[in-house]
Amino acid sequence: MDQAEQLRIIKANMQSRPLSRVITVTSGKGGVGKSNTAINLAIQFRKMGKRVIILDADFGLANIEIMFGAVPKHNLCDLIYQGKNIKEIITWGPMEVGFISGGSGIAGMSNLSRDYLMYIIKNLAELDAIADIIIVDTGAGINDAVLEFLVASGEILLVTTPEPTSITDSYSLLKALYRHPRFREDDTKIKMISNRVEKESEGAVLFNKLNAVVARYLKIPMTYLGSVPQDNQLIKAVMQQTPISIANPTAKSSLAYEKIAARLLDKEEEQRQPKRGMAAFFSHIVSGR
Repeated sequence: MDQAEQLRIIKANMQSRPLSRVITVTSGKGGVGKSNTAINLAIQFRKMGKRVIILDADFGLANIEIMFGAVPKHNLCDLIYQGKNIKEIITWGPMEVGFISGGSGIAGMSNLSRDYLMYIIKNLAELDAIADIIIVDTGAGINDAVLEFLVASGEILLVTTPEPTSITDSYSLLKALYRHPRFREDDTKIKMISNRVEKESEGAVLFNKLNAVVARYLKIPMTYLGSVPQDNQLIKAVMQQTPISIANPTAKSSLAYEKIAARLLDKEEEQRQPKRGMAAFFSHIVSGR
């Protein structure tokens, strides 16, 4: 039995289980607030009664744990190389949001044997029983690891700021995704968040500007989720290593994250976004190697 057949069997076995909604948060460049977006949406989802786990897939940068003020005892490498089970590598942060530090573990999956890959995927699939929503926080920018996550994801949140470099880098990321041999636009929903805007109308203008170019040259449909304003309270919360959605729930950025989270959990939106679960997500990554 080849690897592809084994992956199909695993995914078929998982279909009878509850599946998590996997949301991948990305950006064309660093420093635009991608990890802050991932964390605060996770907190807002928890406030709405959802169980949430963040997978920190930003190799080499411990953004999630720094912002949470929590140091994980284990990461994905311990699952892969030390025999830990999936529950042992989850660190629980504020409001019982779980997070898994990826370390270099995911990058190293390409060097594993077939049997070991099946073992890893089966373990990761157990997250579907633990979380309703899994947020994958990718690295920033354009590289093979980021593109693999985006190709595997059915739901991508693209964080962009009004800076010209952020806009051009966001377009470059989408162009690289569009050109990826395994990208299927029919299976992928791309949703944009305008971050650090002075006023709400600026966020819509930013989306329209990027969307016009994407629609013309790439023909990838995008939807607009909303904007997050410039907020000094958010900067203070980051310095205190506390998500703004906890530190100051009435801050203008907190209210913006609340509105975006509510939009993502809208009944009609959830029905349009089929749940794939972690087995299908990682199987897609492995099958392309």
